Amino acid sequence: MRRYTRTLVASALAVTVVAGTAGWASGSAQRAVTGPPVGAEAWIADGLPDPERTSPSEVAAFFRDMGPARQRELVRAHPSVVGNLDGVPPELRYEANALALGGRYAGRQVLAFDPRGRGQIALVSGNLTTAEHVAVVVPGSDIDSGNLRPLTDMADALRRATDSRTAGSRTAGSHAADSRTAVIAWAGYTTPVGVGLDAAAGDLAEAGAERLTRLTDGLAAVGAPAPSLFCHSYGSVVCGLAAHDLKAKDLVVFGSPGMRAANVGELGTSARVWAAKDPSDWIDRVPNVSFAGLGHGADPTEPAFGARRVPADDARGHNGYFASGTQSLRTFAAIARGDVR
Repeated sequence: MRRYTRTLVASALAVTVVAGTAGWASGSAQRAVTGPPVGAEAWIADGLPDPERTSPSEVAAFFRDMGPARQRELVRAHPSVVGNLDGVPPELRYEANALALGGRYAGRQVLAFDPRGRGQIALVSGNLTTAEHVAVVVPGSDIDSGNLRPLTDMADALRRATDSRTAGSRTAGSHAADSRTAVIAWAGYTTPVGVGLDAAAGDLAEAGAERLTRLTDGLAAVGAPAPSLFCHSYGSVVCGLAAHDLKAKDLVVFGSPGMRAANVGELGTSARVWAAKDPSDWIDRVPNVSFAGLGHGADPTEPAFGARRVPADDARGHNGYFASGTQSLRTFAAIARGDVR
């Protein structure tokens, strides 16, 4: 009985510490969107492979084995499935999502769109088919298809920086622009709303990790380079939980509450792991604890964690890492371009 009482008290203290620090007290409970895309039943009824049981590499092989006419027939008949199926060639996914969205997000290359819940979406800047480098920006709380601006601002800033001669470690005489990097703004999971218990727990991150893993599997299946992932705030929890399965060359976390690992070794990844935190980021006031399913563990910027440190002293606040002219943005761009070893 005494041990049971101590456990209850410890759990209550953990909730108080995590939920009562730095504003971790507001927010509403969210339910993760999981399962196959909308329209999967009709797709399966037409004798097509089950989206949930077919791997991205199998999807890619399935589409390679059919001619262009049949591919476009499937785009027209099942746009909501084709547009969300990792392993389908990107151009077909853009076409399918344009049909499903009916002009919404016109001018953007929509790699995925799921209308369920608050809405999930992935937007691509650049050419995934020809890109030599791919970057994926994974956001934290409050991002969904109706609130994309913070995410697209980060992704657009990164794309501009990778295209700029002054953004990274270019030598004299090198060309002024580098359009070989494609950037994906990936709002592909159910994010927490606010910074309440959802943000302190790992449930949404676990569901997001499965979707993120499938995204990188899909990129590999269509011949895209292994991406560099830029994981902000709660997005770094997603990246940490997915790390051991991700086909990625870099994991870059910034404004991170933790990755649910004690150190880089526990992530189980061959990717290079980078971490940034600026001195004015409120995340520094969130305790790096992990107890009873709450809290996300060690600070990835601590030397003992073993990540490579990204300079961020001139960034400002929790959302300032992509501000023009900052050391963090210059370093992010260099990582995305493969300019740093």
